[in-house]
Amino acid sequence: MSNISHQAYVHPEAILGENVVVEPFAFVDKNVEIGDGTLVMSGANIRYGARIGKGCRIFPGAVIGGHPQDLKFRGEDSLAIVGDNTTVRECVTVNRGTASKGYTKVGSNCLLMAYSHIAHDCVINDYAIVGNATQLAGEVEVDHHAILSGGTLVHQFTRIGAHVMIQGGTRLGKDIPPYIIAGREPVCYSGVNLVGLRRNGYSNEKINEIQEIYRIIYQSGFNFSDAISKIEKEFEETPEMRLIVDFVKNSPRGIVRGYMG
Repeated sequence: MSNISHQAYVHPEAILGENVVVEPFAFVDKNVEIGDGTLVMSGANIRYGARIGKGCRIFPGAVIGGHPQDLKFRGEDSLAIVGDNTTVRECVTVNRGTASKGYTKVGSNCLLMAYSHIAHDCVINDYAIVGNATQLAGEVEVDHHAILSGGTLVHQFTRIGAHVMIQGGTRLGKDIPPYIIAGREPVCYSGVNLVGLRRNGYSNEKINEIQEIYRIIYQSGFNFSDAISKIEKEFEETPEMRLIVDFVKNSPRGIVRGYMG
């Protein structure tokens, strides 16, 4: 049984799992699905097309499934998906997708801090943290375990790699490859995310491998294409090496530059 306040509105066609709590003055629209054990707090607004997983916490003022802020949107059916055990704090907005992708997706075990905005057709993978007032434009991709500190502004179509740390207040217009710290103005490579990697169980040997790869990319004097060719020829094929190389090779916007002093 779910616990729905008589002062909340839940559309009769909405599908709620077991032990869902909907507090007073929350709104749950039709064509909404909410998984077992999720808490929808007072004043939260779960709109048409929202798909929320199990064990989530949706705080007051959050809006999940609002219409995309895209002039090409014509009211087509689309989704706003939130995975299991994700926390959506106060006044976060997660817009639905458009015809481009059909969905906006936030993974499991994520934290979307207050006033952050996830625009249409974004994809945020598991264990990501999006800091207070961070703004993601349309079609941004954020890989697992990435951390975007408060006030980060992300240009549309930008890709952010796994285990990345973005300095607060940074403006991103280039792709951010995996395992690094990015910050400064204009944004640039600021080293490998040592603390984040250690917290997530990476060995010193593996961290050293990642550091050596980025020395070739950013400190060897090669352009990015030549650096990637050198890495593929000289480094052992490992998952980390392949993730970095494939990210750089498949970056249509180009990756962030190194720090020039």
